[in-house]
Amino acid sequence: MILTLLSIHLTANAATHPNLVINQQDVAAMQQAITEPGAFRHAFEVKLKQVDIGLSQPIEVPLPQDSGGGYTHEKHKSNYQQMYDTGIIYQLTGEKKYAEYVKNMLLQYAALYPELPVHPKRKNSNAGKLFWQGLNEAVWLVHTIQAYDFIYSALTPAERNTIETGAIIPVALFLSEQSPHTFNKVHNHGTWATAAVGMTGYVLNKPLWVERALYDLDLAKNGGFMRQLDELFSPDGYYNEGPYYQRYALMPFVTFAKAIEQNEPQRKIFEYRDGILLNAINTTVSLSYNKLLFPLNDAIKSKGIDTVELVNGAAIAYGLNGDPRLLDIAKQQNTILLTGDGLKVAQGLDKQQQQPFAFNSGLYRDGKRGDEGALVVMRNGKPTDQTLVYKATAQGLGHGHFDKLTWQFYDQGNEIVSDYGAARFLNIEAKSGGGYLPENTSWAKQTIAHNTLVVDETSHFNGKVKQANEHHPTIHFYEQQQNLTLASASIDSAYDDVAFKRTFALINIPQREAVITVDILKVTASQPHQYDLPVHYQGQLIDTNFDREASLTQLSTLGSANGYQHLWLLATANLAQDNPNDTLARVTWLNDNGRFYSHSTLVSTNGKHQQMLFTQLGANDPNMNLRQQPAFIYRVEASNHTFVSVLEPHGEYNPAKEFTLGATSNIAALTHHQQAELSAVHIRFTDGEQYLLAINHSEQALTEQPRSVININGVQYPFNGRAQLLGPLNTDSFD
Repeated sequence: MILTLLSIHLTANAATHPNLVINQQDVAAMQQAITEPGAFRHAFEVKLKQVDIGLSQPIEVPLPQDSGGGYTHEKHKSNYQQMYDTGIIYQLTGEKKYAEYVKNMLLQYAALYPELPVHPKRKNSNAGKLFWQGLNEAVWLVHTIQAYDFIYSALTPAERNTIETGAIIPVALFLSEQSPHTFNKVHNHGTWATAAVGMTGYVLNKPLWVERALYDLDLAKNGGFMRQLDELFSPDGYYNEGPYYQRYALMPFVTFAKAIEQNEPQRKIFEYRDGILLNAINTTVSLSYNKLLFPLNDAIKSKGIDTVELVNGAAIAYGLNGDPRLLDIAKQQNTILLTGDGLKVAQGLDKQQQQPFAFNSGLYRDGKRGDEGALVVMRNGKPTDQTLVYKATAQGLGHGHFDKLTWQFYDQGNEIVSDYGAARFLNIEAKSGGGYLPENTSWAKQTIAHNTLVVDETSHFNGKVKQANEHHPTIHFYEQQQNLTLASASIDSAYDDVAFKRTFALINIPQREAVITVDILKVTASQPHQYDLPVHYQGQLIDTNFDREASLTQLSTLGSANGYQHLWLLATANLAQDNPNDTLARVTWLNDNGRFYSHSTLVSTNGKHQQMLFTQLGANDPNMNLRQQPAFIYRVEASNHTFVSVLEPHGEYNPAKEFTLGATSNIAALTHHQQAELSAVHIRFTDGEQYLLAINHSEQALTEQPRSVININGVQYPFNGRAQLLGPLNTDSFD
């Protein structure tokens, strides 16, 4: 009964083409727009020139041979993009030569595909035929079915039959019935596959295909597009594999959703889960800095908000809600789509209706119910001002890294404390066929590659993905005040015998024109361990306030496994031995933005063995796959230990004008005080001015605004609520 009604409904819609991301009303509006001055006509003219160049070249549909980045791989990618672009130009101009071009290419695919075996360089986990992995096959069909939709009305019934039976239907069946594990999987590969098959169902008037795409092959709702919407996004629109894969998965999510909205508006797909897709688009944009996405997990660091996936997402979202802040993003993307939504964007920009997109601090919960940790973004001021990213999320499936409670820091448009991202040269065949390099497993995923705690030179969860996916951090609090943003989280499952809790605060002190980051990492265990806390920084080492013993003629690796084998040990400092009277270990470096950064760490005076190790990435890397990046590692041997540190941007170096200002740190001393659930970090600057960051970690402070008092050296310091920055203080009680 349901399928019969769906068949009647889809037949009515399928009689009119195009019926996926654009419809006939869109086409009429776009045809009018290209006759008038404006951004849309300019985009059309640029695309027309590109398409005409393509038409002057012979069509080539080669036998698949290469993995990612190879000639045949790239040719099939450019083919589906050329078909899509040429098809939309046909819709806008009505000139038959464009439809003929798409038809002729599709006929060649119809002759090639039925005879294809599995790809000779197939990726065993998800093999393709045209491409080395089925994921690319799905991307091909998402684009190609739209191109077919664009020229459908220009084809004879015989031509449609040849193209459908030779190419489109076999690819759709290969992605669905012949690849059930991927098709039913809750993962970005499954999203692309279900979108491709579902969109094909709409164009070919196959309602069962649409239902399978939505609810899995057996219609059991154990997989499919709707299950992916339920499980892959948190209520805050955070995608569990991180921003990089959120950007990638958005393309099939929003494109298929647009097709659903066009064909079956009664499903109200963009209202599902309180508008989760529109929320996810905004969240993806928010998880960027200076136009680049935060490189969490398996991320290529050059990907940003101008990627085609986010161009599509922002346009579709604007077409639905008219949010002028999305026009700000579209202006930065500098790309106008030749769609009905793209036309709306172009018209909004022509009228200068854009409003600034608000890059604010925020907590983005992870997990389908929002209870599996969170990503915290702390921002200070303008979008390129200081930003701290605190990653206390769940694992993120197979693309996740073993980096619980890690952090990154940005300033003046640059990455300062960095995350490596993925070890991969995307689509460069000479580098492992463009896929993930072996060093992605041996280095990039390992805990030591991140700015978080490493115990006994082993990675979190012993590097086991299945185990890691079963656990997540606990968020204790997130709070934003004027000039103070802080968050705290903990985890006790990353290691068998060790629990750790980490609290970050981003503090703006307007009267000093200073912004500092406070980091408190409390580690507890029942027996002694070696604790390593690395800081991977971007820039040139300038100075330390302790002596270093450098390796001058021969380098050794820091360890033999779990990422340590990739680190050259450049220098060592025995902190307690070399600086018995100095309780502050400071490292200063210069970033390419011309600013200095000092990381000051509180050194324990209770006899613990403490070292600072200086390393450079690149050991055990015969193919030179890894970037040569520096780090310093604070090493402590203890059972229980609290790491306390402050990161301070300061000064300026201007080589063009040959001046240097403020090259030395302004922080003279740090002190940490713990009183039951109350803690405080005292900061004394070199001019004598003092501040106290007081924090109440109690459960009471989660729901109330208590007035607390911390007692330091006989002096009581009252503070309100969860936390408060007290100062400047006129007291000598800390000395």
